[in-house]
Amino acid sequence: MYAISLGDGAELRPLEPWHAEEFLAHLDRGRAFVNRHVPFGANATDVDSARAVLQAYADKRAADTGFLHGLWLAGTLVGGLLFPAFDAATGTCEIGCWLEPDATGRGLVTRGARALMDWAFEERGMHRVAWHVSSANEPSVNVARRLGLTREGVLRENYPHRGVRQDTEIWAVLAPEWRAARARRRRGDR
Repeated sequence: MYAISLGDGAELRPLEPWHAEEFLAHLDRGRAFVNRHVPFGANATDVDSARAVLQAYADKRAADTGFLHGLWLAGTLVGGLLFPAFDAATGTCEIGCWLEPDATGRGLVTRGARALMDWAFEERGMHRVAWHVSSANEPSVNVARRLGLTREGVLRENYPHRGVRQDTEIWAVLAPEWRAARARRRRGDR
């Protein structure tokens, strides 16, 4: 997958180990905000550890078990989307996101997730895409809603983060539902 224009000067493209310095600078700008609900990038504290995080995802990409994509706005890395789990054999995957605070409110995650989910369903033949989110992460819950995912349930207090047990909501969409919703969007229906 190459760069995908998301409009308004934003693009989505693979985030690779050679982006380590840029990735670390991005995390440092938004670390407190990003880590409120998830520890994404918490282990990336210098260039070598940032490269190690990116290499782990490059290895997942090579094994076809996960993917990491950056969101760039006007040439600056401001967040990303990832498939932390990707199982082509069963046709199931999980998608997630992170974003630094100055990039919020622009629809970047929603537009990027739509592009990646289109790819997962149409190019890779996935049957189910899931979105796991802390119940306390209202912006991410709202993205799941905007994407048309169905809330399947809540894993109560299943995830300890920053000394507090978080509830995790599971949202998902199946390939036929995604295709029907995409057709409605193209027609201008809601």
